[in-house]
Amino acid sequence: MLRILLFVIFVSATQAAFSQSAEDSIKAAVNQLFAAMKDSDANKLRSTFSSTAVLQTVNVDRTGAVTIGNETVDEFADIVAKTPAGMLDERIRFEKIYIDGPLATVWTPYNFYYNGKFSHCGVNSFQLVRIGNEWKIQYIIDTRRVAGCAE
Repeated sequence: MLRILLFVIFVSATQAAFSQSAEDSIKAAVNQLFAAMKDSDANKLRSTFSSTAVLQTVNVDRTGAVTIGNETVDEFADIVAKTPAGMLDERIRFEKIYIDGPLATVWTPYNFYYNGKFSHCGVNSFQLVRIGNEWKIQYIIDTRRVAGCAE
């Protein structure tokens, strides 16, 4: 009986340690994206994404109509590269992380600052895939608004 109890404790501790380690790796991958934006480093930014990544934004116009905007990683990286370092500052909070083997979902509310001034807020929803030993961003969809933001 003692052996079974010790085995259960060992397995539980191992799973908890793996989960925390995976969460830390996922957070590091997401944080690398925002560090690359702030540094205006297009190559570092590109390295955070998988080769087939998709970037989308949920847009709501003045009438309340919703559309989805699409952007490629290269388009995004080109914008970042043309912006002086320090101008793009997206401050996120990790709210939820779900992991199933090589797939992770991350929910990060954010405030975005351009040249030190508050611009907008919203939420990023990330899908990451563990490719080899690295977590890569496969999909981002975000919202953007100026009302109801907590600075």
